[in-house]
Amino acid sequence: MTTLDARPSTAARPNVAQPSAARRAMIDSQLRVSGVNDPAVLAAIDSVVREDFVPDALKANAYIDRALPLGGGHFLPAPLAHGRMLMEAAPGAADTVLVVSPSGYLAAVVAAFGCTVSTLSPAEAVAAKGKGAAVSLILVDGAIEQLPAGLAARLAEGGRIVTGLIERGVTRLAIGTKAAGAVTLLPLAEIGFPVLPEFAAPERWSF
Repeated sequence: MTTLDARPSTAARPNVAQPSAARRAMIDSQLRVSGVNDPAVLAAIDSVVREDFVPDALKANAYIDRALPLGGGHFLPAPLAHGRMLMEAAPGAADTVLVVSPSGYLAAVVAAFGCTVSTLSPAEAVAAKGKGAAVSLILVDGAIEQLPAGLAARLAEGGRIVTGLIERGVTRLAIGTKAAGAVTLLPLAEIGFPVLPEFAAPERWSF
């Protein structure tokens, strides 16, 4: 598990003062026109150099409106998927956030909200068995078929989770809140989240 600085300085993010034209074009042509207009969300996305989180061969494509392969069967979701996820999550400075992701990008964006952020890889999240401090918000950076009990156990009572969810082969944005010790996911809009193979449901026998 990795813990990020809750309040990254401008010095640590030199591109904040001079956002790239590609990043601004992504915000204007992909996010704003699709309803992602929250100033805090756009400022956080604008503060992170997305191309730093993709393979060298794909850096020129970092801001296109599609998922990018990271290797090992994992992908960096399209900018709109992250924008919609953050709109629903509405992170605040008081939140303790666990980001489950094959990439450090989403965690870096969440840290820009002033949150305390920790991270797990998908494999670590599946194997965690609930170990670790409770958090107020969990973000799963991809689409899952099932939410492991150990990951749900990390969510504090009243805490919230935002994830991609696979239903009958379609990926959707989903949100949930922990109440009486249980987490129920509510599917929202259909969004093209990359599938996280570690969160596949067990195969069922059929006759």
